[in-house]
Amino acid sequence: MRLLIQRVSQASVTVNEQTISQIGNGLLILLGIGHGDGEEQAAFLAEKTANLRIFEDEQGKTNLSVLDVKGEAIVVSQFTLYADARKGRRPSFTDAALPEVASPLVDRFIELLRSHGVPTQTGQFGAHMKVEIHNDGPVTIWLEK
Repeated sequence: MRLLIQRVSQASVTVNEQTISQIGNGLLILLGIGHGDGEEQAAFLAEKTANLRIFEDEQGKTNLSVLDVKGEAIVVSQFTLYADARKGRRPSFTDAALPEVASPLVDRFIELLRSHGVPTQTGQFGAHMKVEIHNDGPVTIWLEK
């Protein structure tokens, strides 16, 4: 399981010209599911994400989590995080889990993140989405388990 986390001042997801998710201060989380991923990876990464100290305190140090700043999150499923472009010019996505495996794990990660107290919105699994990101810092963190 792979996460690309961006600290944002605002973010939104639009599908078919309709905004389906929108947040202010918080995290935009791009989530990829690979073969062999399951509950263990989802639980570990949800807890890690909720408590990851990437927000600045009064002294400008990154000592605060999304929970500390009362931020929100949007989770967007993105199988392209498993792209393998080592050979040729067209990336291979064979390391990404099939949709019937990935979709329930995306839902489970979201459920676990919410259970840690992070208000969480979502993209739409399998849809063509326009994701607007106002990366704050910029701060971008890669997590993998």
